[in-house]
Amino acid sequence: MINIEKLNQFYGESHTLWDLDLNVSKGDCIAIMGRNGVGKTTLVKSIMGLLPIQSGEINFQGEDISKLQSETRASIGIGYVPQGRRIFPLLTVEENLKIGLSARKDKSNKVPDFIFELFPVLKEMLGRQGGDLSGGQQQQLAIGRALVIDPKLLILDEPTEGIQPNVILEICDIIRKLNIEHDVTVILVEQKLPIARKVANKFVIFERGSNVHSGLMNELNDSLIKKYLTV
Repeated sequence: MINIEKLNQFYGESHTLWDLDLNVSKGDCIAIMGRNGVGKTTLVKSIMGLLPIQSGEINFQGEDISKLQSETRASIGIGYVPQGRRIFPLLTVEENLKIGLSARKDKSNKVPDFIFELFPVLKEMLGRQGGDLSGGQQQQLAIGRALVIDPKLLILDEPTEGIQPNVILEICDIIRKLNIEHDVTVILVEQKLPIARKVANKFVIFERGSNVHSGLMNELNDSLIKKYLTV
């Protein structure tokens, strides 16, 4: 579904991604893992077009999207839930959801019913401002906003950060449901190993801006964890 070849990225003079290769097949739920500062968020921002890449190629469903605007990438089926949620606090829940509709190919102005099936709390709070929601509810809103475009690929950057444990379990279940029942391919940036194990079927480990190890989740052993993930 998405293939990245020889991706290089810089922040100023700092080289953050080094000839990075990554292949995500249709139906995958892949966890991008690694310590802080290894390039995980830089990668997903590059996929979404929020950071112009210095060199390399990003192909989505056989099309080179390296130079497309982020809005166009959303319209071809890439949903994105950024780190920190980034909802609009002064807009209502309904208004936050409808903002995402502008990227739909069919130009529908109706929030899909399945969003409220996944997140009943959002239907109950349609008229409330986004800033009045709890952290967990805001995260559900951020995921719902990404889903209104009916994405084929969903990218989530640290979706369980700063959320109470019971809501974390709900979000994990929803991500699995989207992947298994709704056929959404998922790229998940996640530092919490138990969450990654619960949700993803594959993993990729980053170290100093490179993809240093990948495989099936059951191949993520103690040796790799100690070498690349333990702080």
